[in-house]
Amino acid sequence: MPEGHSIHRIARQFRANFAGRTVRASSPQGRFAAGAARLDGRELTEAKASGKHLFLGFGPELWLHVHLGIYGAWDFAGEITVDDTIASSRGRIGQTNQHGTVVGAARGAAEHEDSLASIGAPRRARLHMAETEKASSAPAEFPPEPVGQVRVRLLTDTAVADLRGPTVCELLDDAGVAAVLDRLGPDPALDGSEQAEDEFVRRAAGKTQPIAVVLMDQSVVGGIGNIYRAELLFRHRLDPFRRTKDVGEQTLHELWRDWDHLLAEGIRTGQMLTMDGLDEQALQRAMASRADRHWVYKREGLPCRVCGTSIAMTEIAGRKLYWCPFCQKP
Repeated sequence: MPEGHSIHRIARQFRANFAGRTVRASSPQGRFAAGAARLDGRELTEAKASGKHLFLGFGPELWLHVHLGIYGAWDFAGEITVDDTIASSRGRIGQTNQHGTVVGAARGAAEHEDSLASIGAPRRARLHMAETEKASSAPAEFPPEPVGQVRVRLLTDTAVADLRGPTVCELLDDAGVAAVLDRLGPDPALDGSEQAEDEFVRRAAGKTQPIAVVLMDQSVVGGIGNIYRAELLFRHRLDPFRRTKDVGEQTLHELWRDWDHLLAEGIRTGQMLTMDGLDEQALQRAMASRADRHWVYKREGLPCRVCGTSIAMTEIAGRKLYWCPFCQKP
């Protein structure tokens, strides 16, 4: 399932390529035909993310609300603009790419880390954007024919976005958007204030569930998924099974600030890099391969990078949890 950084990057793509433009909306699959008819011919005015939820505004009292869930993804094609870089490209945002992509982050800020150039995309490319982002050949014509079960197609004169397989795809008015946001925990990319941090601590501090469960509770904090959960717990050497009420407020504050840091890096680079302080060679390996990017995630049976103990894996609340039994011992 895409984690919070992916949804913020999707929102940024819509702001860069669709905002302020009239959109032709359709539902090639047919399952969202009535909703697409209401959007058709309107201007996309706003795009924002909170946690794992995307909200696209189409004027007063009309929003497209999307939650990608496990199988959802956005495919983009056309002139995709990010910051000062323009490319004729096709891109996918959503489902996790397990293979990784060599990116330009290690070459420094001059490489436009927020642009298409930073993820190795040639100027004509098919751009897959998910928790990792991958470029390949562009489609021959624009707009390309819909591929697969496209729930919603949003088309301008220069760009197209196709949505497939979402868990939630619905139209909301302002009150409906507010109701969704009220159910969600704070998201540091949306609100990095001290008040948001305090709200996270307040929501988490009294919980009796294990901290590994609470960090993925979207009503407590927005955007943390399986990868960031495991990595945050290791970075703070926390026993995943400790009751959250016993973790301590100071540690909860530290977790929020670290999530703020990791989320910002994920949004900036498009990569879920959770290891800090890497030299240039190690950074290149990490950006090229998920196997070199994380402390514990998907490393069960391999030696801990710190102590050498075999990384453990179990299921908790229906999701796989990875941790080091020594570094994160009770």
